[in-house]
Amino acid sequence: MSVARDELNQFFEQLLNVSQFNDYGPNGLQVEGAEWVTRIAFAVSATAHSIQVAVDREAQALVVHHGLFWSFHGPKTLTGAFARRVFPLVRHGINLFAYHLPLDAHLEIGNAASLAMKLGLTELAAFGDHKGSPTGVRGCLTPALRAVELQNRLVEVINHPVMLATPDLNRPVSQVGIITGGANRDWVRAVHAGLDAYITGEMSEHDWHESQEAGLHMLAGGHHATEQFGVQSLMARVRERFDVECFFIPSENPA
Repeated sequence: MSVARDELNQFFEQLLNVSQFNDYGPNGLQVEGAEWVTRIAFAVSATAHSIQVAVDREAQALVVHHGLFWSFHGPKTLTGAFARRVFPLVRHGINLFAYHLPLDAHLEIGNAASLAMKLGLTELAAFGDHKGSPTGVRGCLTPALRAVELQNRLVEVINHPVMLATPDLNRPVSQVGIITGGANRDWVRAVHAGLDAYITGEMSEHDWHESQEAGLHMLAGGHHATEQFGVQSLMARVRERFDVECFFIPSENPA
């Protein structure tokens, strides 16, 4: 079976409420390929590796969280490493769909929500802000865990080392905020919201000191590792809606 490219695009647009976000780059169809899609690849990022796997497995679409175009990069020429990403997509007629903040923030299948549910958080609500739109979720841990226990649970869930900046390893955690990826600066929002802990992907040197000095447990589990579940949740929704083959492309990424 197959699905039309335009129907797939409309499904993503409506499910992820794309028009509500003022993002760092374009969300949606970034590279136009085949009109009909029978096999869809999913990955965290549109890298040379994920694109080559999509080519090798004869996918007609690749759906990612991190696409190819970002406003902070400015105009780019189709040369070098960037060309080696774009040209295989074009040559093989592979549609590239990318969803950044819409996939971060979705309360059911977003990166933060998917991670929160795997950690056992309940009562999920929107958290964070970028130009008026949420970027993650907050939730409750019942029963509460000690900070070190939450760290161990996160390690188990994401299969990745986790940095923990904490004022007290044994202080209980019940209210948690999550913004995945590179949202290290947003620990301040967790403090202002009265949360006990904040989970993200990255942590800078000053975050390490300042977050714990502010009385917050801050956990950083890797940019890629904390963002691997949203696109997998999106893949599950596509499988439910369309009779097409879907597969996830893992990436060995320590960052």
